[in-house]
Amino acid sequence: QVQLVASGGGLVQAGGSLRLSCAASELTFRPNAMAWFRQAPGKEREFVARIRWSLGTTYYADSVKGRFTISRDNAKNTVYLQIHSLKPEDTAVYYCAAAIRAFEFDYWGQGTQVTVSS
Repeated sequence: QVQLVASGGGLVQAGGSLRLSCAASELTFRPNAMAWFRQAPGKEREFVARIRWSLGTTYYADSVKGRFTISRDNAKNTVYLQIHSLKPEDTAVYYCAAAIRAFEFDYWGQGTQVTVSS
């Protein structure tokens, strides 16, 4: 069973930047897509961004367009989330996920905490 390991979270001041990483434990793992979701305290988990593994095409939630960039390194089986201009409302646990079929995200990482101070 492939595992996804997320890292890169931390405490950042508003306006700062972070890069989150998520590595798949097996280099032979070839998902159809990978994505980032987040869950803020007291809120439901929400979609942030996704990327098609082979084509590299991306899709973002409206709330993060222009500030978040998802990318992947096929050789390292790693997906990244670059976040700029962080806002306090970006505070959440960020989860990476992988889909084998279409955008059915069946594989999940353990989450990495992002806290943005005002």
